[in-house]
Amino acid sequence: MAPAAWLLPLLASVNVAGLPVPPPPVPVPSPPAAAARERTSSGARISINGQMQQARWELTGSATAPTQLWLPLEVLQNQLGVSSRSSSDGTLRLEWFGREREVPAGAQRSLDDEVAVEVASLLRDAAVLSSVDAGALSLRLPPPRLLAIRSSTARDRHRVVLDLDGTALVRRDGNRIWLELQSDPAQQRELRNLGLDAQVTLGGLGLQGAGPQPRVFSLGEPARIVIDRQLSTASGPSGPGDSSAAAETDPSSDPRLLALMGKELHWDRQVHGAIRLNAVRLDPRSPALTLRPLTMPGSMQGLSSLLQLAARDDALVAINGGYFNRVKRLPLGAVKADGRWFSGPILGRGVVAWAPGTMPRFGRLSLTEWVSDRRGLRRPLVVLNSGYVQRGISRYTAEWGPSYRALSGQEQALVLRDGTVQEMYDTAALEQGIPLQPGDTLLVGRGGVELPWGRGESLQISSGTTNPLAQAPFVIGGGPLLLQNGRIVLNGSLEQFSSAFQRQGAPRTVIASDGSQIWLITLEGNGTAGPTLGESAALLKQLGLRDALNLDGGSSTGLVMGGVMAVKGRGVAGSVHHGLGLVPGETTARVRAASSITP
Repeated sequence: MAPAAWLLPLLASVNVAGLPVPPPPVPVPSPPAAAARERTSSGARISINGQMQQARWELTGSATAPTQLWLPLEVLQNQLGVSSRSSSDGTLRLEWFGREREVPAGAQRSLDDEVAVEVASLLRDAAVLSSVDAGALSLRLPPPRLLAIRSSTARDRHRVVLDLDGTALVRRDGNRIWLELQSDPAQQRELRNLGLDAQVTLGGLGLQGAGPQPRVFSLGEPARIVIDRQLSTASGPSGPGDSSAAAETDPSSDPRLLALMGKELHWDRQVHGAIRLNAVRLDPRSPALTLRPLTMPGSMQGLSSLLQLAARDDALVAINGGYFNRVKRLPLGAVKADGRWFSGPILGRGVVAWAPGTMPRFGRLSLTEWVSDRRGLRRPLVVLNSGYVQRGISRYTAEWGPSYRALSGQEQALVLRDGTVQEMYDTAALEQGIPLQPGDTLLVGRGGVELPWGRGESLQISSGTTNPLAQAPFVIGGGPLLLQNGRIVLNGSLEQFSSAFQRQGAPRTVIASDGSQIWLITLEGNGTAGPTLGESAALLKQLGLRDALNLDGGSSTGLVMGGVMAVKGRGVAGSVHHGLGLVPGETTARVRAASSITP
């Protein structure tokens, strides 16, 4: 989760720790003596217009007029509404109601397991008020007035534009968009007529019905909020009863989940000292539910909410998956589904692998791949379909998405089709993006590594591994591996996680097995930040589990039950890259069909 500060220039503040990188950059000159004397304070709670959440922060100077204020990127994006884009060198471009900030990779840092950026001037320019009370950072922004609502439809997209008289907070929570603004009943009715179910809250409006993955962003001069959504049909906006949004009701209201609970499916909620545990247990040989990776369609680039991932595959139960680069929104670890590697394993880290209807197996996994030509020249391939950037030659296929765009500063590439080099690409072409077609293999050279082949040459790719886990049709990576065959095998250094990450207490997500059932687990702190990896492993062994793999945690930790976010790692639903879900089989499908018949 938490990369050491010197890792950030290469990884662009990756949401995972301990990846090997080149030596750190040249140190920044020391600040002037006056600045060095400024007081620095920090904490683990943030209140945004009265809503408290667990999140790290750090400020320098006065709490009401800080010279520096470091906040997690997750908070900026999902709790304030700041939009971000990244370039191949890891530079972040932040946009918020017409205000823009450029944050180079070297100016980003890690606060525990979260990517953080300095935003004191950005918030000050937007008239956000800050203070510190009882160790919690308070951010307040008076809600602006909603002046007008405009809408337009083009092809299969419907756009709603809200004109405001100032900056507003825009919060995302699953399928709901919360807008901190003032509106009147007529405006609320107009939004409902446009298919956005508007519910008045103490702080403003909650909007639902925007469908899966709506694009929400802000513009300035004048201040505007834009909601851009895909239509289910080209005829016009969905009505108030749009079913694309997940129902936020009690999980027991889903008849399929209710029919399984206490029989094929068991949900345990326990407190063990300073740890709160949620565990969903299932015999994987049951035909009622099938364990599957949950990914976004079409591309490995992008983040989503766990609710949206679960809704897309109709998963009754879901937990978040493995690590990802929060800046570039790319996976960092194994994701394999239906026999296809969407993202390859890295650094010999822990994975869980399975075939439908069987008990999953756990271990550490590496892939070994080579490219060779007819002259006997042979070069190693360092990663397959991965957001993990390192020196060498990497391989990408159409599972990565419809195109590839450069992930580092200087790259060269070639496209291999039917074993023959078809095209060569330089850095400029790769920065623009090149298409990936089914059957194509893209070889990318990074860090000054040359590709010593040209158009028309014949090349061969060979793959191998000493671990049979790689042959399973489904694989999800995380790390570190916690338990194996009933023994604690935690070794964060072996899997190249930083020492700070290994010591940190945080919310955790774990997939485990007791030999007869699979367990989908979340662990949270009971009055604390959360358990360490060692505390997690000890508790899981105490509960009688045989195998256990740590997945991504912190703000990523989540549990969905029947379309409801039952666990939010730090009190809010964070964005994730992929997940693990229990998807209905034939038995559960019959329950849904029967429940839809009205007497």
